[in-house]
Amino acid sequence: MTRTLLACLALTLTAYGPAHAAPAASVPSSGRLAFDVMRNGRDIGDYVVTFRGQGGDMTVDVATDVSVKVPVIGVSAYRFRQTSTETWRGGQLAALASQTDDNGTPHKINVGATSLVPASLWDADILAAGQVLNTIDGSTDQISVSNLGAETIATGQGPVQATHYALRGDLKRDLWFAGQRLVHVRFAAEDGSQVDYVLR
Repeated sequence: MTRTLLACLALTLTAYGPAHAAPAASVPSSGRLAFDVMRNGRDIGDYVVTFRGQGGDMTVDVATDVSVKVPVIGVSAYRFRQTSTETWRGGQLAALASQTDDNGTPHKINVGATSLVPASLWDADILAAGQVLNTIDGSTDQISVSNLGAETIATGQGPVQATHYALRGDLKRDLWFAGQRLVHVRFAAEDGSQVDYVLR
């Protein structure tokens, strides 16, 4: 297992994508998005986004905790932990601080104001971006996005009608948005296993 199992979280929009919207449009009324991280149908961790503030001024805390264990003996074969805090002012990213433990390899970044959308995936503005901010090392990732149409996606709250987007380039992800709200994530790990973020 390598960092691409979880670390590659997050993109030129095709003609099918949504218009640029304020990040606040992607914030659920509950102030929280929580996903179970599933690998080949097995629960391996959590991806949780917590929102504080309102409108264009808010703080977003993102936490990912994943552990893949060796079958039978239950020993962890791969571990990924990341906590990050995004500070938004007037609908723009004013700062981002992130700490990551990628299977024993530490990363720490502090980024100031930027027009880039962070690759934390929750913000639908990522669908209109040709570049995103890598939340692990602070680099800029080049991406493209294709609209694959409407689909019904299973969630812990029942089936949801959503639009399926394929993100390709430096980061490869499939995202499902119901309007501006993220409801599902899928990608292939380097070992060929399928990883899904299933909304609770």
